Amino acid sequence: MKTYFLGLALMAAMAGNAYAAQDTDTSPCDGVDSDNQTLECSVYSRQTAETLLKENFQNLLNRVQSQFVANKTQYNDFTNKLKTAQLAWEKLRDADCAVEVFPSAAGSKAYKISENDCIARMSDERSEYLESIAQE
Repeated sequence: MKTYFLGLALMAAMAGNAYAAQDTDTSPCDGVDSDNQTLECSVYSRQTAETLLKENFQNLLNRVQSQFVANKTQYNDFTNKLKTAQLAWEKLRDADCAVEVFPSAAGSKAYKISENDCIARMSDERSEYLESIAQE
């Protein structure tokens, strides 16, 4: 089972650039050929995806502010709902990822890689969703 998750993690790491929010020349996901590099790539992918998620959430709040500039009550109601939903989603993401990585031994490389991959993947999906809200 452990080998299965390491294999999945290695495949995800090789595709790690899909998580990259920024166009950089090199990343820890280039030329991955060891467990340590796979872990570094998964950390990079997670951090990049979480940064993009925060940016997209802030962009959404900015869009909402510009759309409801004339109605402060609606703006406040909508942003409160968005913030509540985002916090609930983060809890769900973390709980779902805990379930997904459960078979791996907590604290092991396989666990950390799988957890980082799950959080990166789900954060990327959420980022896309947030981009679709309140588009004019």
